[in-house]
Amino acid sequence: MVSTPTEWTIAELSEQFGPVPLARIRTTPPPGQATEHDVVEIEAREKRLYELYNGVLMEKVMGYYESYLAMLLGRFLAAYVDEHDLGIVAGEAGMLQLLAGEIRIPDVSFVSWDRLPGRRIPREPVPRLVPELAVEVVSKSNTSKEMERKLREYFAAGTRLVWYVYPDTRTVRVFTAPDQSVELNASQMLGGGDVLPGFQLPLTQLFREPPQDPYDE
Repeated sequence: MVSTPTEWTIAELSEQFGPVPLARIRTTPPPGQATEHDVVEIEAREKRLYELYNGVLMEKVMGYYESYLAMLLGRFLAAYVDEHDLGIVAGEAGMLQLLAGEIRIPDVSFVSWDRLPGRRIPREPVPRLVPELAVEVVSKSNTSKEMERKLREYFAAGTRLVWYVYPDTRTVRVFTAPDQSVELNASQMLGGGDVLPGFQLPLTQLFREPPQDPYDE
């Protein structure tokens, strides 16, 4: 874990996260001094979602198409999880405290009943909960350094499977460890591996376009 500066400089932010648009970095409270309380208060007051990195608030931003893909994939996952009574699936506003001082908001997440004592669904705004599966739909404002850091933290916290969805290339990179992955294209099948045994999704269904109305001209 990177030690937390009292206050991050632009150079330090760039070194840790790459060329993230500065508009995504909240400056009040100053970078390096934010807490989980700030994340909860901002969401309640402004309806804006921020992830927390060592005291730095970074806004979670998604385009319309990215949100559509996340919702569609979440529907496929939730249908399978419900059918087999495996656990719960949360969407793109589901804030999670993976590690102390680190809040992430995967676009889709799956948590099995094994990680939910008594099958109780958390009521806290930011539960201390690690998903077995985390899905990120990568947008243009996400940098490679940011996504690499997220990946390491997911697995360090105990996540077993991570999917990075790339809308522009219509591909999904499946990670079973930070240094173990395979890339699938739109003609291949996305599987749940050991986390969701039996789950299979043809990626043509995820990246499909609705059929055109033959009466449209």
